Amino acid sequence: MRTNIVASGADELSYEIREIVDFGKQVESLGVTMIWENIGDPVAKGEKIPPWIKELIAKALTDDKTFAYSPTKGLLETREFLSLSRREAGDGNLDPEDILFFNGLGDAVSKVYTNLNENARVIGPSPAYPTHSSAEAAHAGSRHLTYELNPGRNWLPDINDLRNKVAYNESIAGILIINPDNPTGMIYPKRILKEMVSIAKEYDLFLISDEIYANIEYGSDAFVPLSRLLDGVPAIIMRGLSKEVPWPGARCGWIEVYNKENDPVFARYIKSINDAKMLEVCSTTLPQKVLPDILSDARYKEYLQSRRDAYSKRADIAHAAIRKIPYVSMVKPSGAFYVTVTFDDNTLSNAQHLPVENAAVRALVEETTAAFNPYQFDKRFAYYLMAAYGLCVVPLSGFNTNLHGFRMTLLEEDPAVFKKTLDILAEAIPKYTAS
Repeated sequence: MRTNIVASGADELSYEIREIVDFGKQVESLGVTMIWENIGDPVAKGEKIPPWIKELIAKALTDDKTFAYSPTKGLLETREFLSLSRREAGDGNLDPEDILFFNGLGDAVSKVYTNLNENARVIGPSPAYPTHSSAEAAHAGSRHLTYELNPGRNWLPDINDLRNKVAYNESIAGILIINPDNPTGMIYPKRILKEMVSIAKEYDLFLISDEIYANIEYGSDAFVPLSRLLDGVPAIIMRGLSKEVPWPGARCGWIEVYNKENDPVFARYIKSINDAKMLEVCSTTLPQKVLPDILSDARYKEYLQSRRDAYSKRADIAHAAIRKIPYVSMVKPSGAFYVTVTFDDNTLSNAQHLPVENAAVRALVEETTAAFNPYQFDKRFAYYLMAAYGLCVVPLSGFNTNLHGFRMTLLEEDPAVFKKTLDILAEAIPKYTAS
């Protein structure tokens, strides 16, 4: 074209969690049955939605107003419910007008970064969740800035690394926290959160805390909402229904804004996000309509606890199995529903492979991996794992990190399939590393 129409950050948009599916589908089409461990959708993995939740949704559909637009910020009664819930839990004084609904947190993430000044950067954790890292990098037209999470210290953030990067890069305007973390399943201890708030306060930054997994906690570490610790620092807290109910297809997420009155620049930035949402009119009405009924129902806490117990049990089983596999390490998660496995240093190379019996699949994986970045050793492993065993996991290099490993979920409802997944890893990893 006579004018370049490609955005400067287009090359930064990457989502390995779904991109890997294209190859997996090709493998399936050649006769291999696939176990999909790439995406955090409890419903797709077999989790059943309780009848009482379906009944509440069905009841909402009898109200004609459910089919109407909602206000741009979201239904007032729902925002008032969330505001009251936060106050009653001691999570901060949240005004209903400081809550803004989106069509899923992906929509919220996009708006948050798109409306930043192009020279303002938000530093986030590494490994990084690609929705955040790609959106932030695309807005800036440059690789996402990260602070390190240390697998040798239960994936805790390296506070010195964060402080140094903030101190010596004046373009950093905000710090991203994902708590509980995806992909590691780590929960940030209160002392770490307080140190991060302290850094933000010292350098006049704002905070973003993605707390989509806030109620999926089951380890020894207790989840502490960031809103309790802000000490006046401006912040955006992200929440949603997709993992908690779970209802990912509802596309219902929201942001909660704290302390915007303490900084006029931050307040103007938040107004720009509100204005951008206004151009879309509003977010989907139905999930907003039923949110208070679901979350306040007396059966909800028991249901949520049953899900936590299931993830905790699977985490124990996965940890017991994977810790026996040579050349890899795993930190048992405390929240969310993921397992991150890292390969020992200098374990992987581009010469390794797994035997693939199907000739067409073997040709496909050889051709595909030949085009990979030569340093994405874990991506090569993941593709051979699909080709040889029909198991799809996400390479850790897809999470903006130099560490090699992979992420799988704790969502499989069938115990036999979950055991098979772990058995495959126990056989495939030693075979691959020895090849």
